[in-house]
Order: sequence, then structure tokens, then C-alpha cells
Amino acid sequence: MTTSAQQPLETLGWTLSEWCQQQRAGGGLERLQTLLEALNESDDTAWITLLSASDLAEQWQQLEHADAQGARLPLWGVPIAVKDNIDVVGFSTTAACPAAAYTPSEDASVIRQLKSLGAIIVGKTNLDQFATGLVGTRSPYGAVPNSVDSRYVSGGSSSGSASVVARGLVPLALGTDTAGSGRVPAGFNNIVGLKPTRGRLSTNGVLPACRSVDCVSIFALSVEDAEFAAQLLSVYDADDAYSRQNPYTAPVDFSSTPRFGVPDTLRFFGDTQAQAAFEQALERLRGLGVELVEIPSEPFDTLAEQLYQGPWVAERTAALETLLREQPEAIDPSVREIVAQGRRYSAVDAYRAEYRRAELKQRIDTLLAPLDAMVVPTSPTIRTIAEMAEQPIAYNSQFGTYTNFTNLADLSALALPGDFRADGLPAGITLIAPAWHDAALAAFGKRWQRALALPLGATQRPYTQTRPALPEADVASGAVTLAVVGAHLTGMPLNYQLTQRNATLLEQTTTAARYRLYALSNTTPPKPGLARAAAQPAGAEIVVELWQVPLARFGEFVAEVPAPLGIGNVELADGRWVKGFICEAVAQQDAEDITAYGGWRAFQEKA
Repeated sequence: MTTSAQQPLETLGWTLSEWCQQQRAGGGLERLQTLLEALNESDDTAWITLLSASDLAEQWQQLEHADAQGARLPLWGVPIAVKDNIDVVGFSTTAACPAAAYTPSEDASVIRQLKSLGAIIVGKTNLDQFATGLVGTRSPYGAVPNSVDSRYVSGGSSSGSASVVARGLVPLALGTDTAGSGRVPAGFNNIVGLKPTRGRLSTNGVLPACRSVDCVSIFALSVEDAEFAAQLLSVYDADDAYSRQNPYTAPVDFSSTPRFGVPDTLRFFGDTQAQAAFEQALERLRGLGVELVEIPSEPFDTLAEQLYQGPWVAERTAALETLLREQPEAIDPSVREIVAQGRRYSAVDAYRAEYRRAELKQRIDTLLAPLDAMVVPTSPTIRTIAEMAEQPIAYNSQFGTYTNFTNLADLSALALPGDFRADGLPAGITLIAPAWHDAALAAFGKRWQRALALPLGATQRPYTQTRPALPEADVASGAVTLAVVGAHLTGMPLNYQLTQRNATLLEQTTTAARYRLYALSNTTPPKPGLARAAAQPAGAEIVVELWQVPLARFGEFVAEVPAPLGIGNVELADGRWVKGFICEAVAQQDAEDITAYGGWRAFQEKA
């Protein structure tokens, strides 16, 4: 493992949950000072700029003031890294091109949100220049080495963000993803890369690559951490023309026995170890009860080609038009060669390409409709830094084989760690689903990560499923977290009993694998009963929604709960205990056991 810290750091490899807990426990400023001192003493190409000591002290004072005013900030004092094509006040934005650097007067929307939640931006990270590349070597600030084996590339363009998370320097980092930049570095560094639905996270204040398909991505050591951050950052932004609101009134679930599509033609470019690792991943998926269905790869491959071999490259040309015309020598040669290709295309070409994209997207939607998701290798191969110098464009293109089509087809994606290759290098998989299926991807991603239990990133720390608690959900702050399992779910008949009391949806998750679910007899509207199983493996994970109910209204809500139901304590899959609906044992005697459905909504849809 390579590490940028030249002295031991107690914080190396801490998850988001651990950072939240320790910062709240005390010594937070000193902890961050120690981290920054170690990073400043290192020679680490993953960073372009680090936070100054004076700026850290100023931000800490603001946090303490907010705390004194009673604010309960979920990311209070947590260090986060940001790719250097996202604007952060106090830092220059370089996009790895000093000639194009500028000093922003405002934070990007996602940064403003992070700061409002208590996060400390400790530095800006290296990238393939102007986010053009999947390799991590196209930067005047130096190539970012792979965190597991420094002879190999880290992947890009979000190379620095992936590297600092993989080595446990920070628990979270923001990247961007246009062609796979938020997924390929995750796969190469054994971490989680969440590429949300396009428009879910605002790109306002992000230097565009291809503005119509750009996404802000999230790197984390665990799915729990990535999902938690995404939920906090999912805010509609009226100042972003590409910001969107989720059209679904309830979270989308996978079926109880998921069906994943696998492309019928898989290319690994002669990398037999990558192929073997993916085949092993498919076997693991089967072991988790997933049905694998072969689907045609042709529409995905054809759409992937459009991003760089068609008029969409002109979006990159438009973003760099002035620099390309006035200072072409300031641009990395590989980046310049790619971006200049946009000049070859006319408006007629662009419209024809858009018509073709729409046709291919429709075909892809049709293929995915009967499936829960598709699964692909995050990258078909990996290369050494030396090899990349020999064929920088051809090898870069290989890395994008299973990523380039995703944003053009308006799909969501989650890159997950997978079993290591025989040579000890990471080999991740990516789950891809339609837009706004992010929660379903995360729910399965947590199952996957629990099943593999791989070390976190390059830290060698063991994986444990933990998640920071939302302080706003603490009783001390005036609210109660309630697990809802049936008729109170979003879109269900009794959900109004929550919303009329100003309750808010926090997340969808599952119980611990110790519960059974029953369809109760003679209830109006129909209701389920959740009961803790007597012993393992008699139980299963059951889908629940967590709602934050104002403490002042909780008593009147409980008063409306009819027998045989009640409110008790429910254990979640990540180990948390929350208040939730439970059922008297007597009611289970003439009820239908529907545990196999995995949740009330799935049972209702199939009933």
C-alpha cells in the first residue's frame, strides 16, 4: 500500500461513521491539524491544493458557533476531498491546467450543501486534465499511482479523489462522471463509486466536460457512506438547468429474487485475470440468489462509441474553445487531440447523433425493463503507468468499454469492490439500472459488500457495516426515527398519518436478517405484521422506510396504531436499533407468511 502520510495517523482508514463519532467526541480541530500537517509533509500527486491552517481555524470557529446555536450537523468536522474541477471558495479551480486556473467567488452547489452540513473541505484533488480521460496520468501535477500497486494507473479522471479515499486519508471525496470517471478509479482502487442519476446532484459550479451528461460522483469506502452522502446532497437546484427531481413517489426496489442482465459479448482485451475475476463475481451473484440473464451487448457498445467517436466530443470542444484557440500548448497533448476532434462535426451531425442516441436508449430501456439491473466489469483491463504512456488513447478507450454509454442512456450506476485478481490487483464490478433506481442499487450493493467482506480500499482495515446517524433524528433534537413496514410506506393508504404530522422520509433500508413478515387477516386497509424470528436462519431482511417524526407529534401518532400492531424496537441490517412497527404473536397464527417477498410493497405488487 502507498500512503501520502509520512507519519502514522490514527485516522487512516476511518469510515464516515467513525469520523462523525470521533469528531463529536472531542479533539476535532487537533485531529484535522494533524492530518493536514502529515499531508503537507508528503509528496503526494493525489492532491493539487491543501487547506491552509488559517482557513481551517476559521472554518472550525464557524462550526463551533453553529454548534453553540443548537445546530446538529451530520457531517460536523468531517474532512472531505473535492476534485479540482468543482468550485470551492478559498481554492483555485485548475482542472489540472494551470493556464486555465481561476479563483471562484462562490462555492459549487454541492460544496455549499456539504459546508452547511458541517463538512471541512481539506483539499482539491488531481485529475486527468479537464476531466478528459479514464487513466489518472494526464496531469501536469503528476500521474496518480494505483493505491494497491504503484506501478499501475489509478484510473481517472477522478484519480486523486479515489486515491485519497482508498488510502483512508478521508472518508469521502467528490468526483465527476461523464464517461466513467466516477467508476473506473473506484474499480482500480477497491472502493465504492456512486454515479447517481444524472441531475440528482447539482452540477452548478462544476467546470463542464460534456455539460448535458456530466454528473457529480461520490467515492467512499462503503456503500453505506456513499449512499448517506448522496442522500444529504440530493437537493433540487433551480440554478442548474440540468437539475432534476425524482418523479417516483416511493423508492424503487429490486425484486425479492433479482434478475441482472449480463452482456452476451464481454471483452477483456486479452486480460485473462480480469476475465476470471468477473466470472468469479458472477458466481458470487448467483450465490446471493441473483438470476443472470444474457442480453445483447450491441446497443450498449454502439452508444458507448458515440461519446468520443461522434459529435458529443464537440461538447468538450465547446467547454475549452477559447483555450484551444488561444493557448493550445497549455493543454495535455492527449487531451488536446481528443478535444480538437469536435471541430470536425456540424450541427447536422449533432442532430443525427442525437436521433441515433434516442433510438439506442429506447432499445436499452426495452432490454432493461424486465430486469432489475445489469452487471458489468467496471473495467475490462488495467494497465501500468509505463504501458499507458505507449498508447495513451487506445488504452484509455478500453477502460471505457462498460462505462461510456451510461450517462448517454440516462442510467444510474454503482461501482463496487470485487474479488481481487490473481495478481493482487482490484477488479470491481458495476451495477447499472434505470434513472432514479439509485436506492435499489445501494440496497443490493450493501448486501454485496457484506457478503464479500473485503478490506476497505487499500487500508487493510476489515469491512464492517456502519453508518453515521443523522443527529436530527435523535430524540435529544426533538424527533424520533421510526421504521415503517406496511400501510404507512410512501404512497400507501396511511402514509398521510406521517406527512400530516410533518414527518420526513430519511431513507429506505432493511431490517436485520432476523424478522418475518405476515399479511394480517381482517385489517382495513390491508396491513402486514413484522415479528422478530426466534432464531437464525429463520428470519430475513425486510424492506423498511425510516421516517423522522417530530417528538411533539409522536405520541398522537402512536395513539392511532391499532391492535395487534404496536411500536417497539427494530434492529436494522447495519446494526442500528430504531423505533418501529411490531406485531403481537397471537395475530400471526392466522396470517399469511410473506417473508419471501422481502417487503410489503413487493407483496402488494405481486398479489
